[in-house]
Amino acid sequence: MPDTNITVSRTHRAALIGCLIGLCVVAVAPFTLDIYLTNILIRTLLLAAVVMTVDILWGYTGILTFGQSAFFGIGAYACGLVFTHYGFGPGWAFAALAIALGVAAIVAAATGWLAFFHGSSPIYASIITLALPIVLTQVIYSGGSFTGSSSGLSGFPTYFWDLKVWFWIAGGFLVLTTTAGWLLVRSDFGRVLIAIRENEDRSAYLGIPVSRIKTILMVFAAMVASAAGFAYAAFSNVVAPELVGFQLGTELLIWTALGGRATLLGPVFAAIGIDTMSSWLSGAMPFLWKLLTGVGFVVVIVALPRGLAPLLTALWHRFWPKSNSMFTEVKITQAPASRMLRASFGDTPPLRIEHLSRRYGSLKVLSDVNLVGHGTELLGVIGPNGAGKTTLMRCISDGKERTDGSIHINNVEIGRCSPQRVVGLGVGRSFQNTSLFDTLTVAECLKLARYRLDGAKLFDRVDTVALPQPALDILKATGLDQKLSNETRNLSHGMKRGLELAMVLATEPSVLLLDEPTAGLTRPERMAIGEVLTRLTRDFGLCIILIEHDLDFVRAISNRVVVLHQGAILMEGTVEEVVASDLVKAVYAGHHEEEVA
Repeated sequence: MPDTNITVSRTHRAALIGCLIGLCVVAVAPFTLDIYLTNILIRTLLLAAVVMTVDILWGYTGILTFGQSAFFGIGAYACGLVFTHYGFGPGWAFAALAIALGVAAIVAAATGWLAFFHGSSPIYASIITLALPIVLTQVIYSGGSFTGSSSGLSGFPTYFWDLKVWFWIAGGFLVLTTTAGWLLVRSDFGRVLIAIRENEDRSAYLGIPVSRIKTILMVFAAMVASAAGFAYAAFSNVVAPELVGFQLGTELLIWTALGGRATLLGPVFAAIGIDTMSSWLSGAMPFLWKLLTGVGFVVVIVALPRGLAPLLTALWHRFWPKSNSMFTEVKITQAPASRMLRASFGDTPPLRIEHLSRRYGSLKVLSDVNLVGHGTELLGVIGPNGAGKTTLMRCISDGKERTDGSIHINNVEIGRCSPQRVVGLGVGRSFQNTSLFDTLTVAECLKLARYRLDGAKLFDRVDTVALPQPALDILKATGLDQKLSNETRNLSHGMKRGLELAMVLATEPSVLLLDEPTAGLTRPERMAIGEVLTRLTRDFGLCIILIEHDLDFVRAISNRVVVLHQGAILMEGTVEEVVASDLVKAVYAGHHEEEVA
C-alpha cells in the first residue's frame, strides 16, 4: 500500500499548490487593478465557477445542459426576494442562502428525475434543461411586484463592503470550488463520469447507477451555481430575469466549448477572458462587440473543435512529455473472498424463465419461452439469425424489456428493474459487439467493473484493483495482465473481447450471459476462453447462458443446448441430441435457403 499513498500525495499536493497559488493571486490582484476592472471581475469570477460546473456536467459526464443559468438565477433571486420583502441582517442572509441552496437542490433533483430515467436519450435530457430557464423566466415575469416582473429587483439592502472584499469572496469561491472540481475529475469517481459519457449502456450493465449519479451531480452543480448567484446579487444589489435566462445558459456552454471541454481549467480561464473582454468591448465598441465575439467563436470552433486548452496542453506535452504525468503503475490483486454464488438457494436454480414474451407492436420476437438455468451448467442457446437469441439476453438483463412472463434470478423476480439493479441480483452480460470505454485504460475499466462492490474514491485515486480469480484467469489467458496501462482503443480485437469478459466477471455474477464471446477470435484465443468458461461452471458454480454460432465451440463446452426458432423453443437437450436432430437440420437448412433466395 505505500505506492497508493504516493499516488494520493501527488494528486493532493498538486491540488494544494494550485489552490495556494490561486488564493495568492486573488489576494494580491485587487491592489493592482483599477476600480472598473475589479468591478467587472467580481461578476466574471462568480460566473467562471458556474462554467466549471458546466464542464463537469457536459465535458466529463456528457450532459449537455442549458440549465445552470437557472440555478444561478435561483440563488440571485433568493437573495433579492428575502432582502427586499422580509429583512436584512446576518440571520436573514444565512436564511436566504439556505433557501437558495435548498430550492436549487430540489429543482435540480426534479430535473434529474425527469431527464435521466433509464432509457432516456441525451437529446431529451438537453431539452429538459433547455426548458428550465425558459419556465423560470416566465415564473418571474408572472410574479408581479413580488419578483419585480421584467424589471427585476434593485435597491434592496445589502452588504456594501469594499470592492476588495467582494473580489476576495468571488475569487476565493472560484479557487476553492475549482480545486474541488479538479480533484473530483481526476479521482476514481472521475473515471466513472467519463465512462458514463463514453458508454452509458455499458456502465449500467456493470451495475453503475447512471441515473442516480447524474442526478446527484446535477444537484451539487446546481448548489454551486446558486451560491454564485447569491453572492452576485448581494454584491450588485440588482437581480433581473436575464440572470435566469436561456441566453446566459447558452453563453456558459459557449465559454466551455471555447476553453476546451473536459479540461476544467480551460473553460474557467475562457470564461474570465471572454466575459471580461465582452464587458470592455460593449463599452468601447457597442455596435461591433457581439459581431466580433461571434466571429471569434466560429473561428475557434472550426479551427479548434476541441477548444483552446487541448492545443496548449499538446504544446506543453511536446516540450515536457513526462512533466504532467499523474499515472502510476496499477497492481492487480485477488479479491479476498469471491462472492460468486456463495449463497445457498436450496434446489432453486439461479435462473428461471416462465412464459416469457416480447412483442414490438404486432411483431412477436419471443413467444412463451420457458427456461431453467442451473448452477454449474453451461447452457448453449443456438438458432438461425432472427430467432430471438439476443432479445432473450436483453429480457433477462433488463426488467423493462419483456412484454409478458416472469424472470427469477436467484429466486428473486426482477420485475421492471433497470440493468444496474439486475446486475445487483447477480447477472453479468457481455454484448454481441464489444462494448468498452475507448479512452480509459485496461486498469480503469476493471476498476469501473468493481464500482458496485468496492465503490470509487471521490477525491482520490488508488493504484490497486482487487479482482475475483475468474477475472484474473481471463487477464492471464489473453495477456491483458501485461497491458494494464494501455487505452482500450489500442487493444487488438481479441484483447477487447477478453477485457469485456473480465469486466463482467469482476462484477461477481452468478448468472453469466455471453452473446457470441468468441466472435472474431483466433482458434487459440477461443480455446483459452473455453477453458476459463468450463472452469467457471465447474469450480465456481456459475450458470452460463451462451449464444454462439460456432457449433464446434458449443459442443466442446456446453452441458445442454436450447434451440430457438421464430421466438420459441424448438428443442432442448444434450449437444449430441441437438446436432443429430433432423428437425434442427431442417430449420437451419430452410433458413439458409431463405437467405440465398
